[in-house]
Amino acid sequence: MIRGDDEFTAETAGAVLLEACEAAGLDPSGAELLRLGSNAVYRLAASPIIVRIARDRGSLEEMERAVRVARWLEEQDFPATRVVPGVEQPAVIGGRTVTYWVNAQDRTEYARLDELADLLRRLHWLEEPESLRLPYFDPAAKLWASFDGLDGVSEDDRTFLEERAGRLLKEYDRLDFVLPFGMIHGDANVGNALRDRDGRAILIDLDGVSLAPREWDLVLTALYYDRFGWHTRAEYESFVHHYGFDLMNWPGYPVLADLRELMMTLWLGHRVTTDPKSAEEFPRRIRALRTDGSRRDWQPF
Repeated sequence: MIRGDDEFTAETAGAVLLEACEAAGLDPSGAELLRLGSNAVYRLAASPIIVRIARDRGSLEEMERAVRVARWLEEQDFPATRVVPGVEQPAVIGGRTVTYWVNAQDRTEYARLDELADLLRRLHWLEEPESLRLPYFDPAAKLWASFDGLDGVSEDDRTFLEERAGRLLKEYDRLDFVLPFGMIHGDANVGNALRDRDGRAILIDLDGVSLAPREWDLVLTALYYDRFGWHTRAEYESFVHHYGFDLMNWPGYPVLADLRELMMTLWLGHRVTTDPKSAEEFPRRIRALRTDGSRRDWQPF
């Protein structure tokens, strides 16, 4: 049995993978680690399956909801990631929550921004049933929870980030949203829109599906274009045209963008002691936030 207090590393996640595959009757040989972040994501070689192992030990309820959402979206014939049928999940292995997903294709191919916009527009038109038991998205709770266990950050940086969070949340409370309130993906960006074997764009990573102003599902694409330069103007304009709304023309956009930047920076702060790339990136982001400097040198994770 895997110890429940291990650090979340490629080695400990790999040990969970072996036990998770054994529990589900799957062959782990040749499995490829695609990502190690909020989840360890493995692509199995012996079967078309993705195994996701959550970093957060308290994620069971969230992943139960993600599985419910995935099954409901399949009933709606909505193009999204599918859970593996016939496998009891989520499973708790070694203190980690594990889910099993159908592998969309054997290589990672991202969708275009206009396709992401089409997916979001279609998702936002769906009427979610109460049986999904979706939570209300609470940015204050999410932000303050991000300060728990932030051990690798200096006290000065932590104080700065806490003060920034408090100020931004006050500004957020004064926002007048213009889009309808309802179901959102929660982490809508081009990295979570893949192309499947049939060439169809699908949404993945359903962990953050919740109820909120729809502006939250547009802010990352705007932020990636406007501040980071990760999208071209033509790509962003195609996104706006297909969704039908330009978030950057809404007066509340800067506040949402600032909040998202802060959430992204806090996420990195949890990784500075275990990931050299994060340790290098975190001070760069802190300097930009402190000085309101350019974000064009921020690196994607």
